[in-house]
Amino acid sequence: MRRRPGEVRDAIIQVLEERPAGGSVKEIANGVAELIGDVPASSIRSYLQINTPILFARMDRAQYVLNGFDDGQTTRPAVRRREPPAFRFGRATLHLGDCSAWLDEQPAHSVHAVVTDPPYGLVEYSDVEQDKLRAGKGGVWRIPPSFDGVKRSPLPRFTVLTATDLVALERFFFTWARRLIRVLVPGANVVVASNPLLSYVVSGALSRAGLERRGELVRLVMTMRGGDRPKAAHVEFNDVSVMPRSMWEPWLVFRKPLEGRAQDNLRKWGTGGFRRISSDKPFGDVIESSPTRATERKLAPHPSLKPQAFLRKVVRGVLPLGEGVVLDPFAGAGSTLAAAEAVGYASIGVERDKAYFDLACEALPRLATMRVETTGSR
Repeated sequence: MRRRPGEVRDAIIQVLEERPAGGSVKEIANGVAELIGDVPASSIRSYLQINTPILFARMDRAQYVLNGFDDGQTTRPAVRRREPPAFRFGRATLHLGDCSAWLDEQPAHSVHAVVTDPPYGLVEYSDVEQDKLRAGKGGVWRIPPSFDGVKRSPLPRFTVLTATDLVALERFFFTWARRLIRVLVPGANVVVASNPLLSYVVSGALSRAGLERRGELVRLVMTMRGGDRPKAAHVEFNDVSVMPRSMWEPWLVFRKPLEGRAQDNLRKWGTGGFRRISSDKPFGDVIESSPTRATERKLAPHPSLKPQAFLRKVVRGVLPLGEGVVLDPFAGAGSTLAAAEAVGYASIGVERDKAYFDLACEALPRLATMRVETTGSR
């Protein structure tokens, strides 16, 4: 029987959503068979192993559960982990490790805001694709040609994501948000960088997980995405752009639901809004920006580095009373932590890639002490 792409995966997820305590490979295979017909147990086992820990977690007695699924009643066996390496600078702490595992070990109500630029897909930051990028071979990363004498930074090829990739992406952000909610205080802002082609997937996942959508921040910036003529037919269709030239970047704004009214939440938790730019100017959702300068990229050569001038505005705004801890669970080169340090906030970052962790340890102090112009949002 020919199956649609992702049909087996979707069936496994559906089976495990109905089994909070998890199930054995045989039990999962039986559940899948009831939904879509017989699938060899070996195929089920392979799929579970390949997608652990992105989608699934393996527990004792060869039981598998959905990664991040918690019905509030099921007790999972505690897993002891060695404390991962950490780097500290000022009020910033950076951990080397997987953010999902790190979140599981944190106390409830310990984070007051999140500002993060996560991977837009689960492919481009895999070990295989990172090796290709670092070798200059591209892979799913597009290495653009120089433009006006300036070497352009690599960009992920979002158009190569398949329907299966998109479902996996939605599942990843859903399970991540479910883990995150427990750690957040009520009213905590969650600001997530995205892309116009994929923001709907991420936004839907965060909403489904229980976070409240509160709009978007618009980073006004001219990028090199879009605007191109049809490939291999640019002369014939000289007056056609395949898609609009991108002149903005969406940063999704969510929050954990409040306890009572905004004023009640502010008094108890110090969260539930955005810090005003001044007494007569509120925090706005449109922030003028520019591509990250070459001087910053030299300090922190990460392919997704955002400029300090922009990040400091966002980070300053997410703590309405200027107090609390800002988390970046996909820390990269540590730029969010550097922004928090620059504006006087405590921050925590988690980065799973050892090369980027090492880069951040060097870049964070340099970025934090940079002098930048940080006029407000509008």
